[in-house]
Amino acid sequence: MAENKMCWYVLRAISGKEAKVKEVLDAAIKNGTLGKYVSQVLIPTEKVYTNRSGKRVLKERTLYSGYVFIEANLQGEAEYELRNTTNVIDFLRGRGKGAKPEVISEQDVKRMLGRADELQEAELAEGDSFLEGESVKVIFGPFNGFSGVIKEVNNEKKKLKVEVKIFGRATDLELESTQVERE
Repeated sequence: MAENKMCWYVLRAISGKEAKVKEVLDAAIKNGTLGKYVSQVLIPTEKVYTNRSGKRVLKERTLYSGYVFIEANLQGEAEYELRNTTNVIDFLRGRGKGAKPEVISEQDVKRMLGRADELQEAELAEGDSFLEGESVKVIFGPFNGFSGVIKEVNNEKKKLKVEVKIFGRATDLELESTQVERE
């Protein structure tokens, strides 16, 4: 390994404390001497919808719970400072006594970051893929379980105008694309 080459490493952190570790490391990079040795701190996340009290809530969750990815040059006291950061357990290392922290290849990091991007793009594309005249079923909200036909698609606002039959009458509903699924 070259003297001043930045490489990607994985810090094992207490599960659920990844954001706190990132916050502490970012402050140390900005204000302390760690800035010379660490260039990036990443926590790959994905956006997921959850039901909370009957409402659909968009939430961000970590892809790799308990892991924080850093691009660093482990010279001098850098390894010691990173290992002894609050809520950090240790580096991801090889087996054996005295094993050095494992370097992650640039290709693996790009694939990991690409996976997070793909998940977000897939979710965004899912809302855009509805077509007028398509049959859908309402899966969320007060009209849960009703089936209907899409009359209008607004991709900018991710809204759909769906015609459903309520008591034998055709009624138009304006729904978010996340509230329906294809039949």
